[in-house]
Amino acid sequence: MQNVKHSKRDRLVQAALAVTYQQGFQATTLADIAQHAEVPLGNVYYYFRTKEDLGQSLIESLLGRYQTLLQEWNMDPSPKMRIQALIDHVAQERFSLQDHGCPIGSLCTELNKKRGPLSDSAAQLFQLLLTWLENQFKAMGKPNEGHLALQTLSSLQGASLLAHSLHNPQLIEIQTEALSQWLETL
Repeated sequence: MQNVKHSKRDRLVQAALAVTYQQGFQATTLADIAQHAEVPLGNVYYYFRTKEDLGQSLIESLLGRYQTLLQEWNMDPSPKMRIQALIDHVAQERFSLQDHGCPIGSLCTELNKKRGPLSDSAAQLFQLLLTWLENQFKAMGKPNEGHLALQTLSSLQGASLLAHSLHNPQLIEIQTEALSQWLETL
């Protein structure tokens, strides 16, 4: 019975990730999520008392997803290759980013408009990436690792925002190529 509970809860979280990525967190209703997960609406309330509870689970799921990606990238032998893996990931996701924007950037921006615990929790997503990037630049022996991390993440986020706003995935291709060339010079 416990596996059924977890699988239904997991289905709801995965549905929330998909629907909120396409529609935004505020525009998504619990009924939308239930429909996408193909479960009765009452089941959503069984697992999540409020939309904020579901939002917290959504953030935790994204954190887990990105922690897994970072662990995979950490298996590369050099910090430059690890950073390149992040850049390549963004380049590979360019069509999704064009259609819906960055899942982290979009969610953080939307939640930060209302401020509060959910917004603070979502900020952990960017902090995870910034800290990881800082560690990579530090491992490369760069004394200004914080600035380099901020420059890299800002560049990727800016390209994602522009590609989404202008419906042009080539902007991500251009920026990720420029970042790759810049990284080689470090």
